[in-house]
Amino acid sequence: MAANGKSSLANGASSTQGKPINCKAAVAWAPGEPLVMEEVEVAPPGRLEVRVRVLFTSVCHTDLSFLKGENELQRKFPRILGHEAAGVVESVGEGVQDLAPGDHVVPIFNGECGACAYCESDKTNLCGTYRVNPFKSTMSSDGGTRFSVVDRNSGLRQPVYHFLNTSTFAEYTVLDAACAVKINPKAPLHKMCLLSCGISTGVGAAWNTANISAGNTIAIFGLGAVGLAVAEGAKLRGAARIIGVDVNPEKFAKGKEMGVTDFVNSKACDKPVHEVIREMTDGAGVDYSFECTGINDVLREAFLSTHDGWGLTVVLGIHATPKMMPLHPMELFDGRRITGCVFGDVKGKSQLPAIVDKYVNGDLNINFDGFITHNMPFSDISKAIQLLEEGKSLRCVLHL
Repeated sequence: MAANGKSSLANGASSTQGKPINCKAAVAWAPGEPLVMEEVEVAPPGRLEVRVRVLFTSVCHTDLSFLKGENELQRKFPRILGHEAAGVVESVGEGVQDLAPGDHVVPIFNGECGACAYCESDKTNLCGTYRVNPFKSTMSSDGGTRFSVVDRNSGLRQPVYHFLNTSTFAEYTVLDAACAVKINPKAPLHKMCLLSCGISTGVGAAWNTANISAGNTIAIFGLGAVGLAVAEGAKLRGAARIIGVDVNPEKFAKGKEMGVTDFVNSKACDKPVHEVIREMTDGAGVDYSFECTGINDVLREAFLSTHDGWGLTVVLGIHATPKMMPLHPMELFDGRRITGCVFGDVKGKSQLPAIVDKYVNGDLNINFDGFITHNMPFSDISKAIQLLEEGKSLRCVLHL
């Protein structure tokens, strides 16, 4: 398969339309257990759904969190994880108007129907029906699943549950049409898969949530893919100082490539990190901080590192339950603010295509290549997970 995703589907409908498809998928059978490559049956798309041939997918820390079962209430197995991908529409279900077989698409976990009060509002990128929901494990139209597999113990066919509206660790997946974004066919799909989560989330947090402007100072806590995407977005906006905080100094070289100007090894600090950052900024603190770790103590340091009066902390990390915010309400009276951010506050269906077009036309220079540290076949997904867990990769793009 070529990197731009050209395939037999590019010429229109396939012979599999309306029929079940058997394909390979990496199935999570239980929390904490390795993924198992299984043959699954993928049903045809239902009403307002599309079936997509996944050409590229990558592993994110959110996948690892769900695989480990860190949030007990969100456990649902067996399940097909994965939410960063790109592919080609194989077939569409009843009522789908904006997508057709052969279209190049990026799945998004935070969908957009385009018609509800939320989608029509410029104050949110959430959708009333198709917003991200970590508790959701079935399709919206009928509450069923489109995946099934033969249980090795009983020999009976059983449903396999969906994940974050996407389930991309499979050669084919079924999406709500609201969660599939049609993009420019000239865009390289092996890069565009990163728009499904990491780059859109980080760059969007810098551009939309914080709305960074030239001369601002920022601190990023956690230099994984999302944190570095924040740096990329801040650099493109002309931030004067981008301070990266991490426990792994090996990440600093990559951080410099992505725009980080200063580094703090939090393990080596002899005082709280927020005090170090205030000293670095002449006692003032930064205009914006971004928490990308999902660790409560880090969130508090990020909050305290911002400038009183106007400092804003953007929460991007996925935090385990049942922990609560590590702040006292009275601390907000100093003028510091804190907010969460989903998918970079980007409206996926209506805004991502324009970003892709600007990239294709050379009007937007996002460093996609800087985020892709490894390329592997889909069969090596367990190795990709290990590399991410060990902090040795940002994004490993798996080729299906």
